[in-house]
Amino acid sequence: MYLRSHLIKFMLTVLVATGVCSAQSRTWDHPVRQAVRGVHGAVAAGSEYATEAGMRMFYKGGNAVDVGVTTMFAASASELSHFGMGGEAPILIRTKTGKVWSIAGVGTMPKAATAEMFRTRRLMPGEILETDPGGLKGIIPVAGIMPALVPGMVEAGLVALREFGTKSFGEAIAPAIELADGFAIDEMRANSIAGSRQFFNLWPTSKAHFMPNGQAPRVGDIYRQPDLAHTLRSMAEAEKKVLAAGGSRQAGIDAVRDYFYRGEIARKIAAFMKANGGLMTYEDMAAFRLEPEEPVSGTYRGIHVYKPGFWSQGPAMIEALNILEGYDQHSMPFNSAEYIHRGVEALKLAYADRDSYYGDPKFNPHMPTDVLLSKEYGAERRKLITERASQEFIPGTIHGKTPKHPTDADMAHVKIDDELMAHDTTCVDAIDKDGMVFSATPSGAWLPSVIAGDTGIPLTERGQQFVLVPGNPNELAGGKRPRVTLSPTIVTYPDGRPYLALSTPGGDNQDQALIQMFFNVVDFGMNAQNATEAPRYETRHLVSSFDNHAWNRGDLILDERISPAVVAELTQRGHNTSIHSRYANGAAPVMIKVLPSGILEAGADPFYNRSAHAW
Repeated sequence: MYLRSHLIKFMLTVLVATGVCSAQSRTWDHPVRQAVRGVHGAVAAGSEYATEAGMRMFYKGGNAVDVGVTTMFAASASELSHFGMGGEAPILIRTKTGKVWSIAGVGTMPKAATAEMFRTRRLMPGEILETDPGGLKGIIPVAGIMPALVPGMVEAGLVALREFGTKSFGEAIAPAIELADGFAIDEMRANSIAGSRQFFNLWPTSKAHFMPNGQAPRVGDIYRQPDLAHTLRSMAEAEKKVLAAGGSRQAGIDAVRDYFYRGEIARKIAAFMKANGGLMTYEDMAAFRLEPEEPVSGTYRGIHVYKPGFWSQGPAMIEALNILEGYDQHSMPFNSAEYIHRGVEALKLAYADRDSYYGDPKFNPHMPTDVLLSKEYGAERRKLITERASQEFIPGTIHGKTPKHPTDADMAHVKIDDELMAHDTTCVDAIDKDGMVFSATPSGAWLPSVIAGDTGIPLTERGQQFVLVPGNPNELAGGKRPRVTLSPTIVTYPDGRPYLALSTPGGDNQDQALIQMFFNVVDFGMNAQNATEAPRYETRHLVSSFDNHAWNRGDLILDERISPAVVAELTQRGHNTSIHSRYANGAAPVMIKVLPSGILEAGADPFYNRSAHAW
């Protein structure tokens, strides 16, 4: 009896322990939110305002591109803490026929800009927090008008709508106009404006725009942007005139492009720049035109992955996939120490190449892009991964040459005011019943931003993503695009059918979060919401693309939900581990998944108030 009783107790203990372990290993079975599903269309974005705008377009018969562009413009009018109309928007589009296109929605640095100018220029108030008596030199300002590029988002959205949409600009911009006329401001936007008061004192146009009557809006106030609303209505009017005269839908959209980049808006932005010592000219605006281009692509176990080109960090995800494809990812427990270690080490290698090789392809025609994306190169890089955490930055040797990594250069290091530091951005994804896919990472012109005169348009601070390292492919130059962190993603099944659309804010963390979400679906079978919500890791063993381009050797940040035993093992392997809250996890993604049945399934990060709808 005694033995039987103890045997029963032992078996119950084992069963309970097994159940606990099973529950810990499958936390994704009980997400904070449930995935949303539909048969007609799905859209996921950074806020309810933006997602609701996209759904309105779906209900009007728009395709995924119409929806994506509408959502993006609505976000530019309502997510002003993280994104504005003067910002950027790399876009990927899959057509009904299965062809994937990229639109490089990143503006160029003004032609008058040079790296030497910024290497020797004294920093001004509002561009950075601390300056010594002589003025710090050798750093690109993180705020103000000096890091402003030509606005890229507007052209990208208009080209996408023109080439792949079905609706007019007037239809697509209608929700954004309504939001500019007034919306109930939330905690995030109200707090961002309140925290930017000191900066606004330097820029009267910004103070008037963000703090009407000299007061920061309070949560729940109706926040109005009359100048932006006027600009948007004027753009719609330019299209309306062409359509009234019998012009085509495409001609009407071209009229909007010309009005913005070669008409009244361009002249106003140029005049504001000239009056305030900025670099951008009317000629810089007028010369900016985009066309759809080929994306970069790779495969993982036969699945196709599409990313923006080497003007973004997107190719780093493909390189990391090539490295990790040599391991049996599926056989490793989810978020085990071995799984995380291999992923982190692969990302370190891919990001070392990003920091050493990537830059605007128009200025780097001999970049070894084919090698960087090849399976053979990934296999060679894989050999560098050991059981210990690397503390080195190791760009690959290609054609017998090893580039200089930026950490070997003499770079300026200064403290950046928290309110001036780069902020995360937003994300927009949409898929329709016909298989059209839209994935974008709209960004830039985050708070605190400079409003260009009476246009209501905030200017981007994206020029800070250049470096001043002589000879680096991403060295600042006039007419050049910085190598940006923005990295939307489209994934298709081996037969070419749409599979995933995913994007996220997070700067240097974007492709780290996205590759983990990709594995969550492909290797661990999670649904879209579970894959988005699951705990993630982030390495900061890279050269930051923002602010003072800092780096943190061996740094590994782990979600609080990851097992303490895993954290301890990773620490023993040499990673400099730290824990962060799920509410501050470095990314805030969304994802749409197409099930084999054709059902559309969408998920959104609940810890940063992302939004997903389907019908």
